[in-house]
Amino acid sequence: MSEFDSNPFADPANDNPFNDPSVTQMTSSGVEPVDQYNPFPAHPTDNLAAHTAPYQPAVLQPSTEPSPQATAAAAQANLLKQQDELERKAAELDRREQELQSRGPSGKENNWPPLPKSFPIKPCFYQDFSEEIPVESQRVCKMMYYLWMFHCMTLFLNLLACLAYFTTDAVYGVDFGLSILWLILFAPCSFVCWYRPVYKAFQSDSSFSFFFFFFVFFCQVVIFVIQAVGIPKWGNSGWISAFSAMAANKAVGAIMIIVAILFTICAVLSVILLKMVHGMYRRTGASFQKAQQEFSQGVLTNKTFQTAAAGAASTAASTAAQGAFQGN
Repeated sequence: MSEFDSNPFADPANDNPFNDPSVTQMTSSGVEPVDQYNPFPAHPTDNLAAHTAPYQPAVLQPSTEPSPQATAAAAQANLLKQQDELERKAAELDRREQELQSRGPSGKENNWPPLPKSFPIKPCFYQDFSEEIPVESQRVCKMMYYLWMFHCMTLFLNLLACLAYFTTDAVYGVDFGLSILWLILFAPCSFVCWYRPVYKAFQSDSSFSFFFFFFVFFCQVVIFVIQAVGIPKWGNSGWISAFSAMAANKAVGAIMIIVAILFTICAVLSVILLKMVHGMYRRTGASFQKAQQEFSQGVLTNKTFQTAAAGAASTAASTAAQGAFQGN
């Protein structure tokens, strides 16, 4: 009955759920109530200022545009740099082109004549007996080379002998002049016209080179004989001229006799070597038909001949077209 005796309108202190000790502890703490919370405190940056550096205003640099003079100077400097680069590349290309031109058809650097590197004229040919000439042909090929050098030496001595002959009598000045001409003419022409062909013939076993050598070297043998004979006023210190000079001056005559002997040796050696080369040629199996075929192939594949033929064909075609239009 005690439960029914209680006043139902009394303060329900015991039934208040907020009187719970845990709730009372939380409400009595220092946390501000929700209705009193201020999201914008009076000094929000007090703690932040303690941890951050003092504020510095941003400084904007004034924008400076280059002047027209500076732009033009920079463009000129760039052009000069590009020009220097182009000149350097052009010099490199010229150097490579000169290196290619100084190399022979085999792609090797020319070594003949053996000239100093500082000399303005460069070697024109590549020559190596042990590398390019077969072993069985090296001896004869070297002998042909020695014959050419012996011939050049004889021509030089012939010039000195004719000069001495000229000092005895001014009438023989024509011999001295012709001796200079023979030295200038025969020394390089003999190398190109009969020594190089026989060198190429032994190198490549070319029938055309053999036939060309035989034709030119036969003419060279005839010239050796004429020089050894020594016809007066022909610029040769041969036997006839030497005996004629002996009557006027024995010293000059003796010099001319020595030169006549050298010319005679050249003639004899040339005949011997011609027979030796001919014998080797017959053993190679070369023929005139093969020489003709090599000549035809060489001419047809020659760029100079192709250019000349194309130019001649175009000229003939244009001439025929002009004639046809004029006829109409």
